[in-house]
Amino acid sequence: MQNLAVFIDYENLALAQPQGRSKFEIRRILDRLVEKGKVVSKVAYCDWSRFRKQTSTLHESGVALVEIPHRAMTGKNSADIRLVVDAMEMCHTKDHVDTFVIVSGDSDFSPLVSQLKANGKTVIGVGMRESTSELLAENCDEFLFYEDLVETPKTTARAGIPDDKKDAWALLFETVRALQREGHDRPQASLVKDTMRRKRPSFSETALGYDAFSDLLEDVRDAGFLELEEDPRSGTWVVTRIKRRRNRRSRS
Repeated sequence: MQNLAVFIDYENLALAQPQGRSKFEIRRILDRLVEKGKVVSKVAYCDWSRFRKQTSTLHESGVALVEIPHRAMTGKNSADIRLVVDAMEMCHTKDHVDTFVIVSGDSDFSPLVSQLKANGKTVIGVGMRESTSELLAENCDEFLFYEDLVETPKTTARAGIPDDKKDAWALLFETVRALQREGHDRPQASLVKDTMRRKRPSFSETALGYDAFSDLLEDVRDAGFLELEEDPRSGTWVVTRIKRRRNRRSRS
């Protein structure tokens, strides 16, 4: 599992948001990143006097805010420099961090990306499609466009799901699809559960009345929404497919 450190050039993303679009949502990015591994650090750099209304949302997401006062002489570049210094310091002092996420479309971060890769780190970039430098995007190991994250459709409501379990089952469907997108075509139950907990730390199968996570999977399978197979080595469940429609059952 990857350990990710996220460095956010907040002003770059917020100002690049096209006019008429909904407000920039950091949760969209973080939800996608936890599908890849454990996010161990989240830091955003900005002159927060210009974005006071957004700070509460960032705090709720566990993002540390670094204040970079806007000055006529230094301006935005001081935020860039601080981000680069902090990222390189973490690169050399935190060996367990193997993946760095640079949330910005600014080409000025291309040398940072190259240095991180030279030190054996994986680098993921996130930025707005229209304002992201091609040089930066091509230099990263992977680049995610914010618009694609925003426009990913949510799991639609499905008939036959108990009202008190709809949120948890929707999270399960979303997580399995995410893991499949990341190359886990047949994710094991333990991986599914760990990823669900990273996406929503408050998730608990026992709070839903299940004695074990396998009971939740079996309940969803019996309702006709999942296909499961038993792993012959571990004896645990493997999710093989999400069904689009509920099976019709004959009634006696």
